[in-house]
Amino acid sequence: MSHPEATAYNYCALPLAVYACRPDQSKGRIYEEPESAHRTAFQRDRDRIIHASAFRRLKYKTQVFVYHEGDHYRTRLTHTLEVAQITRSIARALMVNEDLAEGIALAHDLGHTPFAHIGEEYLRNCMESYGGFDHNDQSLRVLTTLERKYPKWNGLNLTWETLEGVVKHNGPLQGTPHIAVRELQAQVDLGLDSYASVEAQVAALSDDIAYNNHDVEDGLRAGLFTIADLEGLSLLGGLIDSIRSAYPGIEPRYLVQELVREMIGAMVEDVLQETQKRLAALKPQSVDDVRQAGKPMVAFSPVMRAHVDELRGFLYERMYRHYTLRRIWLKVERIVSDLFEAFHKNHMLLPDNWQARIREGGVENEPAGKARIVADYIAGMTDRYAIREHERLFDLYWDLR
Repeated sequence: MSHPEATAYNYCALPLAVYACRPDQSKGRIYEEPESAHRTAFQRDRDRIIHASAFRRLKYKTQVFVYHEGDHYRTRLTHTLEVAQITRSIARALMVNEDLAEGIALAHDLGHTPFAHIGEEYLRNCMESYGGFDHNDQSLRVLTTLERKYPKWNGLNLTWETLEGVVKHNGPLQGTPHIAVRELQAQVDLGLDSYASVEAQVAALSDDIAYNNHDVEDGLRAGLFTIADLEGLSLLGGLIDSIRSAYPGIEPRYLVQELVREMIGAMVEDVLQETQKRLAALKPQSVDDVRQAGKPMVAFSPVMRAHVDELRGFLYERMYRHYTLRRIWLKVERIVSDLFEAFHKNHMLLPDNWQARIREGGVENEPAGKARIVADYIAGMTDRYAIREHERLFDLYWDLR
């Protein structure tokens, strides 16, 4: 891998802890290129992710609710921005590299399919005989293969540390890695059996904090449950009581906003306290000490983890399994399955540039290779584009009206 030159611009404006990742000590990029005179290597990674086509498409990818159900519900893009904001706050408090942590947060959902996790489930079913599908692996595939912006290579040519964070932000990889990890591992050793940096771990916990809190707000907005339902939860019940004590007669809309703020604040404070406790016990002198610690450094306390698990169980029963979402799932299964079957059976139905990828890969007569490119195409779709593609193919009068 190519390594950045140690210039003044490779250092950070804020002091870093000894266990933080430093851009001047990066393990470099896969393809050699000159570094910027004005931005660190990790700042460039973050900027490349923001300018990626896949990042823009997150605007019309579902978080929980399909895009047409309302303008105020979270999308993959707004969720990602919320994760990035929480990530920067925690990273700064822990004195680790904010730019690297933010870049990993911004990249973590790039591989998500349309129609949220249910879209991924149906695409995984379609790919079961062709090597499987995983949205985390697909995020890496977007970064290393699918983005086409540079004449000398495919992908964004990000630093080793950013790629490591995307691959291992949820911990060491267990079992046989998926295709993108296998291909990258053949080029550079990611240390798959170790933990990632503190920066990557911060991005992972920030994801948990963001979606648990905004799913509460979106579920209330959709009428899937009420404030009264939340009062029975250990963490939320206490917060609701304290808010009502501080603001007697508070209007429900303000109560919801205060509740979300208090929940995020409580979770962030808990993560900071628990993480600082673990770091004090380990006394890491480098990022490699964090990687080899044998357990995550960034975590909820046992008490907060129990609160979070309780909340997730509530959301699973009252929101994710609600009959209104199940009705959407029925339609999503038809859309994803129909598109996959049609394109895999006859790849000449694909747009010209995707047919070209099949030809370039020489997989016209290889079912598994062709299926992977079809899955790439479907996974990259927004909700509304997938719906329109289905209409174009299966509405007999779409082009004839």
